[in-house]
Amino acid sequence: MGLQMYSLLLLYYLISSLVCDAVAFAEASEGISDVYCERILRAQTQGTRRDGHHEFRLRMEGDPETYRPGSTYRVVLMATSPAYFRGFTLIALKEGREGTVEDDYAGQFQIIDEGETQFMTDCPPAVTESTPRRRTRIQVFWTAPAVGAGCVTLKASIFQKKIIYFQDEGSLTIPLCEKEHAFGEATETPEMDCCACGTAKYRLTFHGNWSEKVHPKDYPRRANHWSALIGASHSKSYMLWEYGGFATEGVRQVAEFGSPIRMEEEIRQKGNEVMTVIKTKAQWPAWQPLNLRAAPSAEFFVDRARHLMSFLTMLGPSPDWNVGLSGEDLCTKECGWIQKLVADLIPWDAGTDSGVTYESPNKPTIPQDKIRPLTSLDHPQSPFYDPEGGAIIPLARITVERIARTGQQCNVIPDTLDDIMTDIGHEEKKEDNIPETCIYSEWSPWSACSSATCEKGRQMRQRMLKAQLDPTVPCPHTQDFQPCMTPECTVEETFTCMMSEWISWSPCSVSCGMGMRSRERYIKQFPEDSSLCQHQIEETEKCVVNDECSPSGCVMTEWLEWEPCSTTCGLGTRRRERMIKMPSRDGSICNAEMAEVEKCMMPKCHTIPCMLSPWSAWSECSVTCGLGIRTRQRMLNSDSVECPEELEQSEKCMLPECPIDCMVSDWSDWYECNKSCGKGHTIRTRMVKLEPQFGGSTCPETIQRKKCKIRKCQTKTKEETREVGGKRRRHGKAGSDAVVGDQQGGLDLFISVMLLHKSGVDMFLSVGCRMQSWTSWTYCSKSCGGGIQERFMYLKKRVKGSLENNCKDRKEIRACHVHPC
Repeated sequence: MGLQMYSLLLLYYLISSLVCDAVAFAEASEGISDVYCERILRAQTQGTRRDGHHEFRLRMEGDPETYRPGSTYRVVLMATSPAYFRGFTLIALKEGREGTVEDDYAGQFQIIDEGETQFMTDCPPAVTESTPRRRTRIQVFWTAPAVGAGCVTLKASIFQKKIIYFQDEGSLTIPLCEKEHAFGEATETPEMDCCACGTAKYRLTFHGNWSEKVHPKDYPRRANHWSALIGASHSKSYMLWEYGGFATEGVRQVAEFGSPIRMEEEIRQKGNEVMTVIKTKAQWPAWQPLNLRAAPSAEFFVDRARHLMSFLTMLGPSPDWNVGLSGEDLCTKECGWIQKLVADLIPWDAGTDSGVTYESPNKPTIPQDKIRPLTSLDHPQSPFYDPEGGAIIPLARITVERIARTGQQCNVIPDTLDDIMTDIGHEEKKEDNIPETCIYSEWSPWSACSSATCEKGRQMRQRMLKAQLDPTVPCPHTQDFQPCMTPECTVEETFTCMMSEWISWSPCSVSCGMGMRSRERYIKQFPEDSSLCQHQIEETEKCVVNDECSPSGCVMTEWLEWEPCSTTCGLGTRRRERMIKMPSRDGSICNAEMAEVEKCMMPKCHTIPCMLSPWSAWSECSVTCGLGIRTRQRMLNSDSVECPEELEQSEKCMLPECPIDCMVSDWSDWYECNKSCGKGHTIRTRMVKLEPQFGGSTCPETIQRKKCKIRKCQTKTKEETREVGGKRRRHGKAGSDAVVGDQQGGLDLFISVMLLHKSGVDMFLSVGCRMQSWTSWTYCSKSCGGGIQERFMYLKKRVKGSLENNCKDRKEIRACHVHPC
């Protein structure tokens, strides 16, 4: 018995080993497949598959129909309560691709929450769950591909138990095509008014990417910079600048000179059409690593009336080239505010200067051209020229990120956790930043709920500002809001289904005769008791298109895209086709055209090649000093009627700096004579406006003197003494002053003898006047280049007598700071 049991156990072990090895071999063989991203492709064929519209939805913020190359969008995968999902896969494929090679995938996803999402290990372009668990919502960022990628489809697959939701059409697929601006195309303004509530605060950050490493051709190593950024948040009725429009004087000054002053004046003149003026400082040089210089940023506000944002900044040196955004709408269709916008910027031509290189001489465009994007085929001398016509590498990237919302919001799509946390953080910051100089009353009771149904509403409370101790410090935050639901909501009401509005009718199913069309809506909220919703989610009705169509008519598909032109140069043809979608009802032959052919014009052909001589040597510089121009030529050696190659080139040349002569101002008027009687002198001055440089002529004199005579002084030739203040003064030689002690007082006559500075011989005599002492010299009227100082002697007491009229206030003038500036 024991032997038999042992034999059975041994046999069971051998069979189990063989089975496990077989399974392992099968799995290993399957894992060695060369198919790219095989797990995603297998998901389309394994498990129970459900297509069509259901409780799962993939959506992009704002529900755009096109994408802007290089821009970043928020993508959300959600389940309508009480549905949920455990696992998912999210990919973005180019149109018509299967995903079997890496080039089939478009754009790049960016993880927001690593606890929820991650990149798939065996398929790097795809995003999947971090851990398998119940979830109702995930979100990621998706950056659109570069220019020329064409149409893209975002697809999601949902894994719920043994059911896989994966489809090519429906609520888990988003088709998008590239949005392009053609030459002369005007800026698009929003078709509908903004329905968002409250205000939103954004931070704009400018990341310059214009550098010699990225854009090496003719990169200006000296003086490369970004000008000061200037822009605004504004209404639809005002545009700072428009694609396809003409530049204002303010735009011209930014684009040509990098000066934002005139444009800021234009913006502020618009009054209530503008909410915030956006400004950042200039950047010299144009590019530096972020660890050396932070990216410039500015904050601004938007509201329902002023929900567009525009800005402009010049790359210098350049003729009139700039980058920027025009009329960017930050309001969503769901009455909310975009959370993040990222856009790559290519250069634009303001249409005011015809230069083709960074440092082209000024050449005004007359008449003025429209604002247009630069392309890689504009001119062979252009730094962005590419004979293949490829896309210009972006020169900068702009990031606009919402950092706060204030006031009551009315967005249809529920707030995400990020939205709520951002607003809470902003409110807490405001609460914490309340100045100590503000004294408030207590909060009032909460108001009634804003919602009259069982849907989520908001209620408000207020407080009064009782005292503002410092008038210069504002006192904010006198209102507060919180979510609410009306008290009348009963338990039964919360169990009902909440349905969305009907989506617009689909196109008619036929292009001729009687057909059908349909429309749909979705469940916004399931009953809390997990019961099924009985409401209709789809409607159909009859539709008639061209009711006079004959029974022999057939229904055709839409035209396919045009094929490439039949030639690479000159005049050619191109063709497009369509197919029969539904044959005629009577079985007759379909007479509709199946193909169309039209002419197409490619660049002109040059049947005779251009035979050119080598370039000549550069000519002498056009000037003998300073900045000039030199040229060189080459000859056309063939009989080509037209040759696109240039036959002459010019460039700037720099010779030693030209001598700069000294420049002085005009002479001032002659100052007053330094004597009130007799012979004196007066002066006049001029200042140095420009010092001589590079060997220029020296500066001439800046001070001139001349004699002046007012009237003859009344003097006495005899020596006389007068007792003045208890002292006897004896006047002898001119210029001397002796004092003889004498205590006799009461005399009112004295002799004052004054020597003037810089004169040495001038002297005046004042007899019979009581004068105060000389004041101090005044400050010099100029810091350099020749100024004037003055001092005064004022009359102390007038003496009665025949010399009464000669007693006047005295003034002296002297030169100062005569050194050149």
